[in-house]
Amino acid sequence: MSGDKKVVLVTGGSGLVGHAIQTVIQKEERDDEDWIFVGSKDADLSDCAQTKALFNKYHPTHVIHLAAMVGGLFHNMSHNLDFLRKNIHINDSVLQTSFETGVVKVVSCLSTCIFPDKTTYPIDETMIHLGPPHPSNFGYSYAKRLVDISNRAYYEQHGCLFTSVIPCNVFGPHDNFSLQSSHVIPALIRKLHDAMERGMLSGSPEETVFTVLGTGCPLRQFIYSLDLAKLIVWVLREYNSVDPIILSVDEKDEVSIRTVAENIAQAFDFQGEIHYDSTHADGQFKKTASNAKLRSLIPHFQFTPFEQAVKDTVQWFKQNCHIARKN
Repeated sequence: MSGDKKVVLVTGGSGLVGHAIQTVIQKEERDDEDWIFVGSKDADLSDCAQTKALFNKYHPTHVIHLAAMVGGLFHNMSHNLDFLRKNIHINDSVLQTSFETGVVKVVSCLSTCIFPDKTTYPIDETMIHLGPPHPSNFGYSYAKRLVDISNRAYYEQHGCLFTSVIPCNVFGPHDNFSLQSSHVIPALIRKLHDAMERGMLSGSPEETVFTVLGTGCPLRQFIYSLDLAKLIVWVLREYNSVDPIILSVDEKDEVSIRTVAENIAQAFDFQGEIHYDSTHADGQFKKTASNAKLRSLIPHFQFTPFEQAVKDTVQWFKQNCHIARKN
């Protein structure tokens, strides 16, 4: 191994985005980087001793930090303390160990949900700390905001190039398809798949109802995991600022949850009824993000069309539902 070869450690490497980065890297032909993907089975990153042992094993020069305790709206609402404490411990452990072991660059993954609840739209990178986040997921949001603060502190005190990316809602193959704790697209894919299976077993598939919690009105930007993976790899190689950067589809590509449900139904060729259960909370109505900074740096990046990305994700789940994460 040459002295200038990068050793890239990807935490959370067995998750949605980690798998997507593996797919992207495998299609490249480069010999100047070694990539190591680790998951929760390799180390509990909220434990400093385990984190140090992991870094001493692989000696990374660069880190893509994806590991986090994550969940959907309703799981967040009932477990804010757990999300706060676990993610603070994980992030502090990874950044401090990166500093202590001389890691050249860390790219941490945040989320658009960290932005203030009461704000103007579109949101951009300068607005992260300008007010409290939505109360439904304040634990996760504040823990992730602290990554940006830590990055700046490590840079000011030690000159470390620790930065962060802020994706909009991510989905794709290898997502978590839990009905209780996953995000909206994988949860709806799982729900419709299960409902259609029950309909087939009962002998009346035409009477199957696809129930979506909430009114279907909230608006969201969704990024396909393979698109996000390409952008994160670009950030690792080319983006050299501690200031965070939003990785999102364009504002014009924002869609309603109703559109999401309809696209999933179309991908399954579902012919039954879609029912919106308005007795359940919608959460934040919108959180439109500006990708102007990203577009100024790589203006011609092509995002996968939403309908195609949903179709590909549904197809992957149908083929892999027996091994897909559902917890």
